Amino acid sequence: MKQKIYQVDAFTDTLFKGNPAAVCILENWIPDKLMQQIAAENNLAETAFAVPGDNVYELRWFTPKLEVDLCGHATLATAYVLFNHYGAQGDIIRFSSPRSGDLSVKRSEDGWLTLDFPKDTIQPDYPSDEIIQALGKRPFGCYKGKTDYLYIYEEQEDIEELDPDFFRMSKLDGRGVIVSAPGRETDFVSRFFAPQAGINEDPVTGSAHTTLAPYWAEQLIKTRMTARQLSERGGYLKCEVAGNRVYISGQAVLYLTGEIELP
Repeated sequence: MKQKIYQVDAFTDTLFKGNPAAVCILENWIPDKLMQQIAAENNLAETAFAVPGDNVYELRWFTPKLEVDLCGHATLATAYVLFNHYGAQGDIIRFSSPRSGDLSVKRSEDGWLTLDFPKDTIQPDYPSDEIIQALGKRPFGCYKGKTDYLYIYEEQEDIEELDPDFFRMSKLDGRGVIVSAPGRETDFVSRFFAPQAGINEDPVTGSAHTTLAPYWAEQLIKTRMTARQLSERGGYLKCEVAGNRVYISGQAVLYLTGEIELP
């Protein structure tokens, strides 16, 4: 059995930047174990699997170690593949996720893709000694979202200089740790660490911006913001908070098209 696979760099307009995701458009669902094996073999932050339904695509995401509730860059990459390689009609693709409900991606005339995601709910938190030791510097703001911790620092330089102890961090509960600060050229900057999920540092994390955008919207008193994720590859995003939704916009570039030889 042969299965087409695409690899797309998301949240960038430049090859070898942004966050790479693998995308498989299936005719029918294959076993969960096989999807997990494919994701482990790809060894990317996420591999997305989609199955067409009635006016909607069912969508799931896997890291090399586990299935996740929500993934922004792999959803963006999936929409890019459907628009450009599967002839998706119109400017909106609707997805249904068993873990995150209804999602959609809208294509604009200039080629940008906008994710329509649920807004995270965040609560004040207190950093444990373990997380301070793992990060190497105490944050001045601490919050907990549905799956991630959010730690706020004073300056972009603080985010750039962090050198986490990933072994310590891998012992923490939750999906990952977001660190953020005001940006020099954008409204805010961030990095995302998730050794618990098999990803020490994610290049660009769309889903983390469902947590980041509501926080910074309140701090900056604005609903539309620009953001940059300061990983080695880097990525640029536009965010808008509207009610209980967050719109996250980015670009994407195709890296490869291939076939998997499945058993």
